[in-house]
Amino acid sequence: MSQTFDEGPFYHGTIADLRAGDLLTAGFRSNYRPDVVMNHIYFTALKDGAGLAAEIAVELAGGNAVPRVYEVEPTGAFENDPNVTDKKFPGNPTRSYRSSAPIKIVREVTDWTRLTPEALQMWRERLSALLSDSTAEIIN
Repeated sequence: MSQTFDEGPFYHGTIADLRAGDLLTAGFRSNYRPDVVMNHIYFTALKDGAGLAAEIAVELAGGNAVPRVYEVEPTGAFENDPNVTDKKFPGNPTRSYRSSAPIKIVREVTDWTRLTPEALQMWRERLSALLSDSTAEIIN
């Protein structure tokens, strides 16, 4: 994997209602594979990429969840996310990272691009296929 990292700002998309200073930590179940406890917390240098993650979190949670994007700050070392880098795709086109150390919430960001209804439907179909594929792997 390439060891070239962004310097920030970084973003995290979620449905959690968080405040500046809150810490996000590893050790929770994956949204995509609930049987997997994640060893890392994930973030990106792309605001709209975090927005996509937030929209996906809403789809997976169902109900009236609200997608939220936060600017975050890593508190420790981080690495390229192997789920979207050289292990599966060349380079790091999504500018996605992960850390076993907590990431700190800096502020909520509201100027990210929401998915169109057509794009949201496409992601629903992708998620349905992914969730029903027992061979889909999360590199943890």
